[in-house]
Amino acid sequence: MVSTFPADVQNSSRQYLSGADSTSSPNQSLLPLTAQANAKDHLEVGGCDVVDLVQRFGSPLYVLDEHSLRTACRQYREAFARYYSGEALVLYASKAWNCLAVCAIAASEGLGIDVVSAGELYTALQAGVPANQIYFHGNNKSTEELQMAVDARCRIVVDNWFELRTLADLVAAQADPIEILLRLTPGIECHTHEYIRTGHLDSKFGFDPDQVEAVFEFLSQQPGLACLGIHAHIGSQIFELNPHTDLGDVMVQWLVKAQQYGLSLSELDVGGGLGIRYTESDDPPSIDTWVKTVCEGVIAACQAHQLPLPKLLCEPGRSLIGSACVTAYTVGSQKHIPGLRTYVSVDGGMSDNPRPITYQSVYRALAASRMSAPLSETLTLAGKHCESGDILIKDAQLPALETGEVVVIPATGAYNYSMASNYNRVPRPAAVLVNAGEAHLIIQRETLQDLLRQDCLPETLKP
Repeated sequence: MVSTFPADVQNSSRQYLSGADSTSSPNQSLLPLTAQANAKDHLEVGGCDVVDLVQRFGSPLYVLDEHSLRTACRQYREAFARYYSGEALVLYASKAWNCLAVCAIAASEGLGIDVVSAGELYTALQAGVPANQIYFHGNNKSTEELQMAVDARCRIVVDNWFELRTLADLVAAQADPIEILLRLTPGIECHTHEYIRTGHLDSKFGFDPDQVEAVFEFLSQQPGLACLGIHAHIGSQIFELNPHTDLGDVMVQWLVKAQQYGLSLSELDVGGGLGIRYTESDDPPSIDTWVKTVCEGVIAACQAHQLPLPKLLCEPGRSLIGSACVTAYTVGSQKHIPGLRTYVSVDGGMSDNPRPITYQSVYRALAASRMSAPLSETLTLAGKHCESGDILIKDAQLPALETGEVVVIPATGAYNYSMASNYNRVPRPAAVLVNAGEAHLIIQRETLQDLLRQDCLPETLKP
């Protein structure tokens, strides 16, 4: 039973539930689509009481809503079917959160997988993703990684001359051509964090535009390298739409130039980058609007250059999974500095969410055990690590909190688990997948023994 929301309750944790309904675009919802306050006034996600989940699985705890993830996958696929008459394939950018369960869900929804390391590739393959639906990215793939990708027969997105020449050397031992795409830098900047702008010219990723002709000339002499198309990516957590229109035009011009070298490229991968809502002030475009903009840009460019529509690929990550997850913490110690600040410490921090200390990212928090409680306090949520900068949220609006209470930070599905660390030898959290009232463990909580698994103590140091 779900309690109704009293109209006179303002400034409570319930306010964050606004906009989280089944018709929303998941990337525009602060909480997962299934989030609600239950009869106990607890936060419920996927039909599971988050406070009960913490009691059962411990904390910190990543809680991933399967419905929200699947909804986002379907919205991308359905939007491409609506706005693009050619073939299209949505790839999940698994660097956002790569694990067996997430890869399996994406594949079951008809998505391919974008990977950037041998570990991500291995995980996708073990999750049952077809190799021809896996695209291998990265700016410094080792020879061993390239050989692994060749052996698996996935598509390789070539980033630079080292990789291109290495693959040309590997071709001799292959019975069939190696299928590749080229990553090119489009020279398009977006208003996002310095570290996540990847489309401008001063970037470690991709061939520069002035190298395009030399690359095409090289490929025209390599029959063992089957170049399928071109890839570009302009950044991450982007709310603007115009850069995506510009990107389509730039990329189609490259397709035209490739024809001059006898190359018939049939795939165009426009990357990802659509942002999500971390706070109430964030206003990202919906998935539908983003796809419509991308498709219209590519279609218009192809018509202008009298080209048939290529197979169109995109690589969303954050906008698929970011808003589908919350992280639950248990409140520990508090420190009140009169006239200045009250620190409330939780049992996690920068080891399970490095984004605040790395990108100065801003989040919201809510009291999962008292959703209707007035937000009467301004508190700073501090992590448990031995760093002054380990602050999850500065000046969070929350009820007065007590030790042992559960607080939740929404929108933690992207780059939280995947960037988690064992800083201060803190074990990484568990993760559960919730759906229709059931919770399934998808990542086990690390133990203290796990922390020593790779350690080696030389005989000379043993007591």
